[in-house]
Amino acid sequence: MIKHSPNPPPHQNYDSNLLQEAASRAISHYLNPANQTHKPVEPPLDGLFTVRTDLDAETLLVNASQDLASISVIASHLAFDVDGAQRNVTLGICRMLEGVQLLVDSALDGTVSARPKTRAA
Repeated sequence: MIKHSPNPPPHQNYDSNLLQEAASRAISHYLNPANQTHKPVEPPLDGLFTVRTDLDAETLLVNASQDLASISVIASHLAFDVDGAQRNVTLGICRMLEGVQLLVDSALDGTVSARPKTRAA
């Protein structure tokens, strides 16, 4: 018969106190999480939504760009369903969204510098 598992390692003399301490630490870690020194960071409670702190700026900008594009489409469809002053307001929102979309896209392309340019005196 073929044995598919390896032989166990040869018996070694272990200090039972060290094994007991390791077992106690493991049990304490998994069964008593309140005793841990590090606690998860709680999100601020001043808003309904939060942004994950492990995301980089490019990921945030890409998501902002996609959201702006979606909102722009919604607003432009709405502009054709209303008349008068409401149409003007909706078209104004579309124009503002296009401007913000250009800013976000420029930031993604790297064309916007991190520091504002100053004029030479």
